[in-house]
Amino acid sequence: MIELANDIDVLVVDDDDAIRDLLCDFLTDHGLRTAQAAHHAQLWQALQNKLPDVIILDINMPQRNGIDLCRELRDHAQYQHLPIIMLTARSSALDTIVGLETGADDYVSKPFEPLELLSRIRSVVRRSRMRQDDPTKVGDKAHVRYIQFNQWQLDILNRCLIDQHHTTIALSNAEFKFLHFMLLNANRILSRDQLMEAMHGREAGPFDRSIDLQISRLRQKLELDAKQPTMIKTLRNEGYLLTADVKWLP
Repeated sequence: MIELANDIDVLVVDDDDAIRDLLCDFLTDHGLRTAQAAHHAQLWQALQNKLPDVIILDINMPQRNGIDLCRELRDHAQYQHLPIIMLTARSSALDTIVGLETGADDYVSKPFEPLELLSRIRSVVRRSRMRQDDPTKVGDKAHVRYIQFNQWQLDILNRCLIDQHHTTIALSNAEFKFLHFMLLNANRILSRDQLMEAMHGREAGPFDRSIDLQISRLRQKLELDAKQPTMIKTLRNEGYLLTADVKWLP
């Protein structure tokens, strides 16, 4: 079990000086260590100085917005698994979805309750450290390189799909994590809350459509007819079911 205590370094990236200072003061008061960046140049400089445990990244910033920066971070191997929590405007559902697609681990809508953000920080760092403790395992399957299911393979190392014709199909970070989790639980009904907990460490809100979006995007890539899916099924009032004959390959 991962014991977090308050041993967490947080990098807060926001162009609003007042929000950045208040947030860092709050996190420091709760025992976390903080660093700040007001724009993209300071972000990269801060990462050179010290690698944090999590980045709090505001979406709406001038010059380089949070979505662009998240995408750039995920393009660097050393930052691919660095937890990122997006700060989004409450009314900006599209930004939230795009942020998750570009590799954010979670999001918090402004205005937010600081204690909620603190809980999200601890949750994503806990999950990140659990993965780091045993990076060679997929569930209880050691040294797996591929997960074969139906006519597909999921390449764990390169985080992509391979079809029956050996064509490689790219997956976003969010798509990979989502499909990976569903394959670990193939032929089991997964509720939206279970999927949200696995992806973001919390239950789904009544207006949160991120799970439905991920299901839709995976169907577009996996199903012959995404409107009449046979692999990823919707079970009304229960959740989703991925039906597949799964094999684990080195």
